This record gives sequence, C-alpha cells and structure tokens, in this order.
Amino acid sequence: MAETRSPMVPALVYAALSTAIVSSLGMLLVPSISQEMGVPVSTAQWMLTLNLLAGAIATPVMGRLSDGPHKKKLLLVSLGIILAGSIIAALAPNFTVFLIGRTLQGLTYGIVAVTISLARRYVDTPKIQGAISSLSVTVATGIGIGYPLTGIIAGLTGFRWAFWFAALFVLSAIVVVIRVIPNGPDEHAASIPFDSAGATLLAFGLGTLLLGISEGPRWGWGSPWTIGILAVAVLLLSLWTRAELRSGHPLINLRVLGNGEVLLANLTAVGLGAALYIGLSLASLVAQAPASTGYGLSLPVFWAGFVMFPLSVGSLAANRLVRRLGHKFSLATLLPIGAALMALAGTLLWLVHGRLWEILLGMLVFGLGMGAAYAAMPALIARSVATEELGSSVSFNQVLRTIGSSFGTAISGAVIAANTSADHHATAAGIDLTFEIGAVLCLVVFLALIVNGVATRFRSAT
Repeated sequence: MAETRSPMVPALVYAALSTAIVSSLGMLLVPSISQEMGVPVSTAQWMLTLNLLAGAIATPVMGRLSDGPHKKKLLLVSLGIILAGSIIAALAPNFTVFLIGRTLQGLTYGIVAVTISLARRYVDTPKIQGAISSLSVTVATGIGIGYPLTGIIAGLTGFRWAFWFAALFVLSAIVVVIRVIPNGPDEHAASIPFDSAGATLLAFGLGTLLLGISEGPRWGWGSPWTIGILAVAVLLLSLWTRAELRSGHPLINLRVLGNGEVLLANLTAVGLGAALYIGLSLASLVAQAPASTGYGLSLPVFWAGFVMFPLSVGSLAANRLVRRLGHKFSLATLLPIGAALMALAGTLLWLVHGRLWEILLGMLVFGLGMGAAYAAMPALIARSVATEELGSSVSFNQVLRTIGSSFGTAISGAVIAANTSADHHATAAGIDLTFEIGAVLCLVVFLALIVNGVATRFRSAT
C-alpha cells in the first residue's frame, strides 16, 4: 500500500479522539448530574475529581508500558476499561456506582501517550513529526466536537445517553485498532523490568497532590486536611524522585527530563494547562448562567456545548499550519507563538465576555494558540529523547498538563467561591477577576519563553 494511503495515522487519531469524547462528559454535565442524582453541585464535582485522579495515576504507568513490546495490547486493554466505565456510568443506579464508572474512564488520559508511541514505531520516518503533532492536539480539537455532541445528546435525551454515545465511540475505536494496528509484539522494543516501586510512589504522590489541589477551595487552603494532604504529597513525590534517580530502569527517566527542550515543554504544559482550564471552565459557566447575573448568556445545555466548537476549529487549523510551515520555524519558536495567542485569547475574554460572539472569538483564538503550542510540545520531546524513553516522557508531559488543569480548577474554584452571590451564582466581579488571572498566567508563560529564547541565543553566541 502506498505511504500516502496508509490508514495508520487516521486510526491512531480516531483512537485518541476517545479521550476528547470522554473528557467532554465532565464540567458540562455537572449541573445535570447534580439534579438527576439528587446530590449537591459540590458533591457532583467528584465526577471530575476522581476522573482526574485516576488519569494522573494511570498516565505515567501507561506511558512506560507503551515503551515496551505490547503496545497494541495495552491500547486495547485500556480502551476496554474505558468502555466498561462508560457503560457503568450510563447504567448507574446511584451516584456511588456512577463515580466508579467515571474513575474507570480516567484511563483515557493515557491514551494519547500510547498512540504517540505506536506512531513512533509504525509510521514512516518522514511523517512521524506530523503524526505526533496531530495526535497531541487531537484532544483539543476533539473537545470542540465532543462538547456540542454531549450538549445535544444530554439536552434532548438526558445525561445517560451521552455516556452511551461515549461507549459506542470507544467500542468503534477498539474495532479500528484491531483492524489497522499490526498484531504481535513490537520486536524492536526493549523488554525491561517494570518499576513497580516508582509507579506506586508516583501514583500515590500525584493522587494526593491532585486531591489537595482539587479539594483545597472547598476544605479551605489553611485547613489541616489540605495542609496535611499536600505535605504527604510532597513527601511521596520526594521519595519517588530519589527512587527514580537511583533506579536502573526508572518509570520516568528524570535525567532525560532535564534536557533543555524537554524541560521547556514540560514547564509550559503546566502553565498553559492551568490557563486553558480557567478559560474553558469560565466560558462554560458564563454560557449557562442566567442573564440576571449581569454576565450570563442563559444558554441551555443543548446549546452551551457549541461554545467550545471554535476551540476545535482553531486547534485544527493551527495544527495544519504547523505541519505545513514546521520546516520554516523551529519547534521552540512555536511554543511562544502559541503562548502569545493564548495570552491574547485570555485578554479578550477578560475584557469582553458579555455577548456570545465575544466568547466564541475567545475560544477560536484559544484554539489557535493551543494547537500551535500542543503540537510543539511532544515533537520537542520526541526529537530530544531516545525511542525507548518516548512513551514515558510524553506521558509525563500529559500528566503535567493534567496537573496544570488542576491548578486552573483550584484557582477558578477559589476565586468563584469567594465571590458568590446570594442566589449561589458567581458575581460579575468574580468572573472578571478569574478571567484576569487566566490572562496574566498566559502572559507570564509567554514572557518566560521569550526570556528563555533570548538567553539561549546569547549562550549560543558566546
């Protein structure tokens, strides 16, 4: 079969889209879950927290396993667990069972790292960088499609059918992977011992860290629970760092992560992940808030999902542009360009967000910036690490994006909680302040990237 007709990359992109489809079942449906299952909104938020915790634990493990010989089997098993979680959530008779399903769905965060590892192995060399960039922005592009679909399905038939749709999509992805991805183990992959101790320490360390970040606004940042959990997280992650540096076969090679380009991609992932989540969560909140708040657009859930559609358009357009012009610009240059666009989007949303077109424009520019930055991150990592370290290195970048999103959740949650009116809606001042924080965060990341670029050129010149 001719190289240009190979179904490999489309098949991997389709499998990675399951992450976006499952992710779209999150914040948009919290009000519906709260109402349908008779729990407070603060309790319904656990559907996001537990899903995020499971993803943080599963992603680095899946990344390391994807460096081994059984890449296809790992992808199929993971998709199978996500499928089971989707079915459990759709059939859940109560909120506890529903949370079990959402926890199983958390494995979706590790899917992109596995597909990137498969692309590195099976895609022809001239097309690898383009394939990796496409897979990296698949989630961003797919969210813009997944949110409208979720809104339509949930608005017309209820939230359970949205989970059934996710189950059917994941099932179709399993069929595509079975048919297209080559069978058998990867004979070029090294069989190395799995770092069980490192996986355990990292899982519990990240789990406690994200739990403290997610629940800090509700418990209080100065409460013994929050301080205690964050202290335990620091201790566990310190022990993990020490263990990884001493291990002959670490879960994540921290020495590789010290590479300049890899470090640049990882630090950017945290900052932009936080800023992006602030923008997305507030856009969804503004879209569904009543007009009586002074800022709300009063959109029903059916239409609220479409607010994210320009995000998909922007990220897809940026990714295609990056693939066309990638040979003219260095990948390190794309990061500040993406950060600049995201800073512009954050500033637009901060200054003007009272009308629908203003929110849509902000989401479009966010998508353009995200598409450029997220396409550059894994490509920078891929050209800087050995093949046998790719899966774990890229998965760690995904984990840092998740941690950044958790920081964004904590920041927006804390500000909104401190600026809530008597009718339990966020005040206009709270919305403005949270948008401002997101914009400033993007600007800080952009300026840090510019300073790093200038310093790098200065060192090269001397």
